[in-house]
Amino acid sequence: MLFRLPDHDTLYQALIDRDEAYDGRAFVGVTSTGVFCRLSCPARNPKSENCTFFASVQECLEAGFRPCKRCHPMAPAAAADAAVQRLVSALEQRPEHHWSEGDVVAMGLDPSTVRRAFKRHYGMTFLEMARLTRIRSGFETLSGGGRVIDAQLDAGFDSPSGFRNAFARLLGQPPSSFTGRELLKASWIDTPLGAMIAVSDRHVLHLLEFIDRKALPAELKRLRAHSKGGVGIGREPPTEQAETELAAYFSGQSAAFTVPLKFHGSAFTCEVWRALREIPAGETCSYSDLARTIGRPDATRAVARANGANQLALIVPCHRVIGADGSLTGYGGGLWRKQQLIELERQYAAPARRADHREEIA
Repeated sequence: MLFRLPDHDTLYQALIDRDEAYDGRAFVGVTSTGVFCRLSCPARNPKSENCTFFASVQECLEAGFRPCKRCHPMAPAAAADAAVQRLVSALEQRPEHHWSEGDVVAMGLDPSTVRRAFKRHYGMTFLEMARLTRIRSGFETLSGGGRVIDAQLDAGFDSPSGFRNAFARLLGQPPSSFTGRELLKASWIDTPLGAMIAVSDRHVLHLLEFIDRKALPAELKRLRAHSKGGVGIGREPPTEQAETELAAYFSGQSAAFTVPLKFHGSAFTCEVWRALREIPAGETCSYSDLARTIGRPDATRAVARANGANQLALIVPCHRVIGADGSLTGYGGGLWRKQQLIELERQYAAPARRADHREEIA
């Protein structure tokens, strides 16, 4: 199920179109310059006969190409944007600040350019990212049993209604609705690709999503409907285990997730999710491949819908499913995350590939 590059003409057209859907999946080595680039590189397009396409940075380097200084193919796409990195660093230094477009202008940046860049890389604007960062402080206060007014102040909201509305947009319910007696508990987990919300009971993990996913409030609403005790704020053992395993995953130590899970879906949907968990880290497959894997070759569209309905991001690795032509296609957590996850997981496939290579030599 390893990704296979499309033909030369398809990839060259993607290069001409500066198609970001191939970022992290295909690279071009330009023989006339000795440089390799992303297909979305803003540099002048080379001639087709001077282009050689590769599936990884490693292949480009082994072929003797050096990385482009314009598109920085060895770094995540967002890291190559100086304005984005400058604002992200500023937010990390002042997470409690009420960021505005005036602050962006004061830093010598154009708000409209920044807005487009953040939407492209993160699926949200810088101001939306700043708002979510502030909400985190209030979330942690409530998780520790604090009062709503204390959570509001810790989150840096002057207006109680503003805090309630912002919190409700994130979790689908206002902070005053939590009783402390809920069977399911929602908690905040930080990752290198952004904060996530985990929902567990004492025994299993029910949900793991990036906080900026638009479907999160609807997913939490469905969980509340399934659970008689509702969803509250707090932390249970499965969330602790998920956080530990996520840390190992992002640090390159292990791609194995053993936290007990609860699937909320039809029999077919759950079958697709189980099949997703069988895709090894470092490999990808198409929707049609996945449909054939479960013995339903004519159910490609239904498989795609089940893939999109996944509520356990990373642990049920729907990011490993790509288009038949090798493009990234859709991902609820944002294509920028999908790109980085696939790039990150190359390290997990490398040992197996080296072993295969040694066996061939033997």
